[in-house]
Amino acid sequence: MKRWGLPLSLRAISMKAERQGFTLIELVIGMLVLSIAMVLLTSVLFPQSDRAAATLQRVRASELAGSVLNEIWGKTYDKNTGFGGVPACGSRADNPCSISHTVKNRDNYNIVDDYDGLNENSEMLNSGQTYHDTYPGYGLVVNISSDDPKISKLITITVTTPAGEAIQFNALRSNY
Repeated sequence: MKRWGLPLSLRAISMKAERQGFTLIELVIGMLVLSIAMVLLTSVLFPQSDRAAATLQRVRASELAGSVLNEIWGKTYDKNTGFGGVPACGSRADNPCSISHTVKNRDNYNIVDDYDGLNENSEMLNSGQTYHDTYPGYGLVVNISSDDPKISKLITITVTTPAGEAIQFNALRSNY
C-alpha cells in the first residue's frame, strides 16, 4: 500500500499512532464526560451527607420525646384519680379534678400535670444529669393543656434539634 509515494506497513501505521497521543476531539469528549460526572457528584451525592445528619438529629429528637412521653404516660391522670384510673376524677361530685398542681422534686412527679414546664434544664428521672447534659444542643419544652380537665389533657412535647428545627410531638391523655 502506497501513500504519497511511501510504502506503509501495518507496523508503521501502529507506530505512528503510538507517537501521536490524544486527538483534540478525544480531549474535548473526555473533558465533557468529566464535567458531567462532577456536576452529578456535586448536585446529587455530596448534599446527601447534610441530609443524613438531619435525619440522625430527627431520630435522636424522636427518642428524647418518646422517652419523656412514655414517662408521662405512666403517671396518674390527676391527683384525685384512684389507682388504675378508678374512680376517674370528675366522675362523681365528691371527686373533682384538681385545678392546679404543685411542682416538687423531679423524682416525685406522680401526675401528668407535674410535667408542665419541663425543659432541657430539668433533671432527668432518678439522675443528677439534666436533659441538656445527655442531649447537648437539643431543646425540650413540655406543655400540658386542657379545655376540660375532666375529659382529657393535651401533652405537647417540642424538641429543637441542634440545626434549629423544632419538632412537635402531641399526645392526648384521657381521664380513665
